[in-house]
Amino acid sequence: MSKPSSGAVVWTALAMNLVIAVTKGIAAAITGSAAMLSECVHSFVDTSNEVLLLYGTYRAKRPPDDNHPFGYGRELYFWSFVVALIIFALGAGVAIVKGSLQVMAPEPVESPLVSYAVLAAAFLFDGISWYLSLRRFVASKGTLGFYEAFRRSKDPATFIVLFEDSAALVGIVIAAAGILVAAQFGWPEADGIASILIGVVLGVVSLLLARESKSLLIGEPASRTLVASTRRIAEAVTPGARVNGIVTVQLSPNQIIVALSLEFADDETATDIETHVVDIEQRLRESHPEIIAVFIKPQTPRAYARAVSRRTRHEEPAKAPGGDDPGIASTGHR
Repeated sequence: MSKPSSGAVVWTALAMNLVIAVTKGIAAAITGSAAMLSECVHSFVDTSNEVLLLYGTYRAKRPPDDNHPFGYGRELYFWSFVVALIIFALGAGVAIVKGSLQVMAPEPVESPLVSYAVLAAAFLFDGISWYLSLRRFVASKGTLGFYEAFRRSKDPATFIVLFEDSAALVGIVIAAAGILVAAQFGWPEADGIASILIGVVLGVVSLLLARESKSLLIGEPASRTLVASTRRIAEAVTPGARVNGIVTVQLSPNQIIVALSLEFADDETATDIETHVVDIEQRLRESHPEIIAVFIKPQTPRAYARAVSRRTRHEEPAKAPGGDDPGIASTGHR
């Protein structure tokens, strides 16, 4: 299945949500529906979220400098976390407050046909955006299940839009049901209950997105496929060498740092080892252009085990002769 780029997915969602938000706002003013107003706020929040994702993507592409030697890739993860907070604070918060006010002081819903027409159009536009984001997500997840693929995804722009659009479609159905019950059965409280339910849906979505964005922001490893490929390349380039361990950090969807602990053959000279290090880096960059930095440390399995043990016990590592930390990353090339 071909997939649109994440940028195309976000731009499409931005255009759709802006049109929908304005239309829902007009309908909310005409009908006085709390559920419709909640949907209007929801769409405006989604629109602002797309703007933040595009801004984060732009900022993440800035080149490295003295203050940020590995670049600004994690800015995308920061803004993704901000998006999750906005969904919770504005989308879910406004919907629940407005719905509660409607339940406590119910007002009749006027011109329900206007709401139905607007919600039908919104469902169509959100459905188009949802389909595009779903295509990209399905094409990138491979054989993984949807939830596992979401947890392992390194591209928040795609899964945030998919979650937003999914919540939007569910919210539209809830809003339509609430307005229908309020108008046909003379029970305006149903409109308020629908608004509260929309807020709950948004709250659940925001918590899921916040959890994953926080994990990416703190630092997740690269995919298992890339780690396995790194091991194969390192061992193929250096006959007789043994990989003690590999540490990877995902800085952005297209930026990864790799650190290896390698035991070289006993008869290897310093010149031989340096040549192998350069060859490994070159092969890794050719196979995985997203790797922006490679650090390789010649190390015996015993020294590596001691370094790992100290790290897992959160102890201050001892300094090896020359001032180097015995853990990975004292030797490398960028």
